[in-house]
Amino acid sequence: MTDDLQPLTDRALLKQRFLEGMSLVAATVNVITTDGAAGRAGTTATAMSSVSADTPKPTLLVCINESSSLTPVLLGNGTFCVNVLKDNQADVADVFASRMTHKFKDKFDGADWTPGRSGQPVISGALVAFECKLVSHNQVGTHHVCIGEVVDAVLGDNGNSLIYASREYRTTVKPD
Repeated sequence: MTDDLQPLTDRALLKQRFLEGMSLVAATVNVITTDGAAGRAGTTATAMSSVSADTPKPTLLVCINESSSLTPVLLGNGTFCVNVLKDNQADVADVFASRMTHKFKDKFDGADWTPGRSGQPVISGALVAFECKLVSHNQVGTHHVCIGEVVDAVLGDNGNSLIYASREYRTTVKPD
């Protein structure tokens, strides 16, 4: 019965409501990194999700703004790593979100990392790091939706995910 759906016609109001609504949605904080012939780059992102575990190799997606310095490098390298941060790594998230440029000219100087199995930068202490081969990407509005085939998953020590909700970092708490 979508024929009866009347969209909000005030685009500015719809965008405002959408952004406010999305700010209420809790999401893991991830550092997306890439290294290869096109260069090395990284950024902080919350738009990450599993796609399927029932393919020959599991897949996930990340959404990266077209204006991010990561975008052309990731697309050029064709490989990337999704580092899911722990709740004690807000400083790492800030470095890769370019909030610490006064302290670190190169973001990779602001975090401990090692090359993973496929050569992608794996952030030390991350809850999990998914090394991926880019298998598909599509631009939707201002963002590139990048589908990655997971080639390795590096599990970190137990801990809680760093979460972003209501425009601030949070941690997961098990409900009573």
